[in-house]
Amino acid sequence: MSDAPRSDDEHADPVHTDAATAWWRNAVIYQVYVRSFADGNGDGVGDLAGVRAKLPYLADLGVDALWFNPWYASPLADAGYDVADYRAIDPRFGTLAEAEALIGEAHRLGLRIIVDIVPNHSSDQHEWFLEALAAGPGAEARELFWFRPGRGENGELPPNNWKSVFGGDAWTRTDNPDGTPGEWYLHLFASEQPDLNWENPKVREDFEDVLRFWFDRGVDGVRIDSATMPAKDAGLPDFDEAAPPFPHPFVDRDEVHDIYRAWRAVADSYPDPRALIGEVWLDQPERLAAYLRPDEMHTAFNFDYLNCAWDADDLRRVITATLAAHAPVDAPATWVLSNHDVTRHVSRYGREDSSFGNNGRQYHVATDLDLGTQRARAATLLSLALPGSAYLYQGEELGLWEVDDIPDALRDDPYFHRTDGEVLGRDGCRVPLPWSGSEAPFGFSPDGATAAPWLPQPAAWAALTAEAEDGVAGSTLELYRTALRIRRAQPALGDGTLEWLDSPAGTLVFRRGEDLVCAVNLTGQSVSIAVPGELLLSSGGEVDGAGWSGELTAESAVWLRTSR
Repeated sequence: MSDAPRSDDEHADPVHTDAATAWWRNAVIYQVYVRSFADGNGDGVGDLAGVRAKLPYLADLGVDALWFNPWYASPLADAGYDVADYRAIDPRFGTLAEAEALIGEAHRLGLRIIVDIVPNHSSDQHEWFLEALAAGPGAEARELFWFRPGRGENGELPPNNWKSVFGGDAWTRTDNPDGTPGEWYLHLFASEQPDLNWENPKVREDFEDVLRFWFDRGVDGVRIDSATMPAKDAGLPDFDEAAPPFPHPFVDRDEVHDIYRAWRAVADSYPDPRALIGEVWLDQPERLAAYLRPDEMHTAFNFDYLNCAWDADDLRRVITATLAAHAPVDAPATWVLSNHDVTRHVSRYGREDSSFGNNGRQYHVATDLDLGTQRARAATLLSLALPGSAYLYQGEELGLWEVDDIPDALRDDPYFHRTDGEVLGRDGCRVPLPWSGSEAPFGFSPDGATAAPWLPQPAAWAALTAEAEDGVAGSTLELYRTALRIRRAQPALGDGTLEWLDSPAGTLVFRRGEDLVCAVNLTGQSVSIAVPGELLLSSGGEVDGAGWSGELTAESAVWLRTSR
């Protein structure tokens, strides 16, 4: 197939009518995990045909953009984050022509498209790595990765003591072309994901070309996976237990900044804005904001907020620190509660420890789903009222929870397998979505499909299908639709400033603009809030002009139209 971008002049493209708009500053972005979104061909795996059929649902939900997890050709050793070809769609998901058609149709519905770019590593099936293995030690092809001789008398020990994020050593030994033990290669994740060497100009040039490849096809932005990791300290020093958490002590920060300045130049060369969004796994807002310089990334995920417990003081501290750190670099903050790597927040908020941590990936964690659902609905109104942009993970608009009881034999996550089951892994948040019907596959696959979904769905999700919640007053789906409609209609919401208001202990109350107030009660009892106004929306389900008594029920949030 030709590499030329698809032309589609037949229909208007409403998302590109205002080239001056930095759309990511206000956007609500919906994360599409293709494998689990919707199955169009009946093989039990989500695909682009399934996503395309649901684009009207997403437009009706009221989001502004869709972020796709990797859809590239991949052996799927790590859910597509092991990329074999950055310019091809995995055949299990569809074709490049289908991706181009999806982008065009999404644009006509007013939806922008963001795709994942994975710069830290490729797949061990990438043509570069296969060539490097075949060429042997000293070959130029090996300079694209981190091949090193081992330590010890016969090179039997890894080059250093680094550990994989997924458990075990971060090095795997190869065999030489003649079958003798050979060099080791670095992989900060699974052994099927060899780290790329960003000191090599060929790596830099190729990724800049990958950006152009997708931007030329209409993609509106990229989300950069593990954005802090690509550039390593060339000395590959041993890990010092007294140093900051792995792997950041080994990152060449200046080189990382150089990489993203070059990427920003590519993005800015297009007449309509293309967004660079980073996944920056740092636990302090000021460290995160250091990657949001005016000529680098536009915005980055806010993991401090995602990790925060359901606690008013902790949340206020994180929100305040986030806004303070982003202001000097004029970058919008982002707010996210769930994604494909973490415990769904309905479950997390129903646990004694509601912060995200290893407890979210372990067996037998007591969870109160009713409490978690109440808190999750309130957290949604909180997040959508904060200044900046927001991310929604597919299925959270239905109130889905983490599926913990997947049989071991069906688990797919390398995190689970590389720790011999000590860590439960991320499969529980990746279970295929329920769309309709009273039993599995709940409309995930078309009628008559014989292949089961690639991960099993709980029977109790029959009450949480999109069909079951559609048009039902008080359902989580209708809460999201209403909140997104109000957010889009209210200039005070989205990017801007926030003013904290005095409120009782255990609550958060703040003003947006002149006349919008968000109040959140994080306690287990009703609280009186001394803010008069008209009720716009309550996480309990009341909307539009309903009387506001000033009483905020336990574990709930409201949006009010008020005046100073």
